[in-house]
This record gives sequence, structure tokens and C-alpha cells, in this order.
Amino acid sequence: MASKEAYEHRGIQVFPGFHTYSVIRRLMVQLTVFAVLWLLPLGLFYRFAPEFGFWQQLTVFFTQAALVTFGGAYAVLPYVAQVSVEKLHWLSNLEMMDGLALGETTPGPLIIVLAFVGFMAGYHQFGGSTAMAGLGLVTTTYYTFLPCFLFIFAGAPIIERTQDNPKLKQLLGLVTAAVVGVILNLAIYLAKAIVFPKSQWSQPEYWMLAWIVVSLVALYRFKVNMIVWIGVNALYGLALHLVKSI
Repeated sequence: MASKEAYEHRGIQVFPGFHTYSVIRRLMVQLTVFAVLWLLPLGLFYRFAPEFGFWQQLTVFFTQAALVTFGGAYAVLPYVAQVSVEKLHWLSNLEMMDGLALGETTPGPLIIVLAFVGFMAGYHQFGGSTAMAGLGLVTTTYYTFLPCFLFIFAGAPIIERTQDNPKLKQLLGLVTAAVVGVILNLAIYLAKAIVFPKSQWSQPEYWMLAWIVVSLVALYRFKVNMIVWIGVNALYGLALHLVKSI
């Protein structure tokens, strides 16, 4: 759509609310396209896929997860972990830990973990079917990225106007503080799953508890490189597994 300046350059008089009208019109078009793209796969699931309730739940859940990704991956992962394991029972606590560990092996931990959750959800829901697990993975990826693209296309035209807004900066400061608390919640969730794998406070894994202390000392006292320490953790986990299997 042509800008106000383009119309005025051609000698066409533009009413005062032209820019606001064009922004609203563009936003409505984007929301309409988003709604169509969101509903189309859901309609296909309703028509062709078995257990439509599961697919409906999957699409709604990961759309909700994508809507709070502005805090970063570590802000949304606690929500995904707790709901998918404790409420929806798509995978076990230890399987969720596997997904979180997988996400740390490469860049982009959020989409890797979410795709893993979608894969395991389809796998368990349909009796170990890898085909349905793959469909769950693709569906999860689609509904995770779709709201993010809406954020980009709808927010890009106005982002420059918000950079110097003091009220918005104060609001984002509050969001940053909340994200720190959410990341702490994720750390507690991970620690609990590792140290108390059986969910019994009286039966801790002392080897894992000791290794957490060692890791904190290595990272904060001796400033060991994070990537190097991830490799060390992998070797320690492998060694511990071999010792327990003997």
C-alpha cells in the first residue's frame, strides 16, 4: 500500500488519519492471514487424522507457548516442561530432561526441545508410531513458528517508534525481572529432576548433587568455559551410567 508521502507527492490530498488507517488495515490483513493459516491444518486434522482431540490440544498448547517466547527460550521452557509432563502426560520427567539436554547440544534450544516434546507426544499417543510422532514434530514446529512470524510482520513497522518510549522501557524492565525469576524456576525444575528422579525427597542422587556443586565451583570460581564444561558433563554422565550398569 502506498505511503502518505507517496500520495502527497502526486498531488493527492490525504486525510489526517491516513497513516493510522493504513496501519490498522495492514494489521487486520495480517491477522486474517494468520487465522487462516492457523485453522487450515486444524481443519485437515479434523477431517483426516485420528483422535482429533489430541491434535487440537497440541496446536493450542504450542501456540500458547509461542506467544510467550519474547522472554527467550529459558522463559518458556519451564511452562512447556511442567504442562507437558505433569498435566498432559505426553512424556515422562526423565524424557523431558533428555529433550532439554538435546536442546543444549546445538543453537536454538527452544525449537529443538519443543519439537522433541511434540515428537514424544505423538509417539506415546499412538502406541509408538514413528509416523505419527513425526507428524507431531512437524505440527509442533509449524504452530511454534506461526505466531512468531506474526510478531515480526505486525511489529516491525512500529518497532522503531517504541525504542525511545520511556514507559515502554519501564514495562520491558519489569518483563526482564520476571524472566530472571522464570529462569530460576527452570534451574530448580532441572535440579529437582536430576537430584530426586523418583520424586521422593528422602532418596536423593548424591552423585548428582555433588556434581552440581562441582559445576558451580568450576563455572563461577575458576571461570571454566561453558562449552568445555558441557562436554565434561556429558563424559561424567556417560561414566556414571556405565558404573551403574555394571
